[in-house]
Amino acid sequence: MRPDHFSTPPRQAPAARLAGGLLLALAAGLLFALGLVLSGMTQPAKVIGFLNLAGIAQGEFPGAWDPSLAFVMGGGVMITLLAFSVTPSDARHPQRKPWLGTRFDLPTQEHIDAPLLQGAVIFGIGWGLAGYCPGPALASLLTGGQDSWLFVPAMLAGMWLARRLTR
Repeated sequence: MRPDHFSTPPRQAPAARLAGGLLLALAAGLLFALGLVLSGMTQPAKVIGFLNLAGIAQGEFPGAWDPSLAFVMGGGVMITLLAFSVTPSDARHPQRKPWLGTRFDLPTQEHIDAPLLQGAVIFGIGWGLAGYCPGPALASLLTGGQDSWLFVPAMLAGMWLARRLTR
C-alpha cells in the first residue's frame, strides 16, 4: 500500500476549474491589452493614419500614411496562421483537447455570404471613422482614452441590436 502523500490528487471541483479558467482568460486578456497599448493600436489617430491610404500621395513616400501598424497586423496574422496549423480538428484527432475546454471551437463556414460581407463593411466603416475596433477600445478604457467611453457603449448597443435583428 502506498503512503497517502503519494496518492493521486483529487480531481478539481468544477468551481475551482472555472476559477482557474477565468484567471487564465484574464491573464491572456491583460497580455493582449498590453500588446495593443504598446503597438499603438489604442491611439485612434495612429489607426486612422494607417487606414488613410490616400495619404501615400501626400509628399514623399510614405507621405501622411503611417505604415507602422502593418507590422502589428502582419505579426498577428502570422501567429494566427501558426496557431491554426497546429490546432487539430476534432475529426482528425478526437483525443486531443484544449487545456481548459472539452473541444476546439473552429470556424465551420466555408463560403462568403452576404451577412459576412455586410458585417465586414460595417466593421471597416466604424474602424475607419472612430479609429477603434473592439479590443483596442476596451484596452483604451483602462489607459484613459476618453473617446473610448463613448465608443464602447455605442459598440455594445450595436452588438445587442445586431443580435436582436438576426434572430
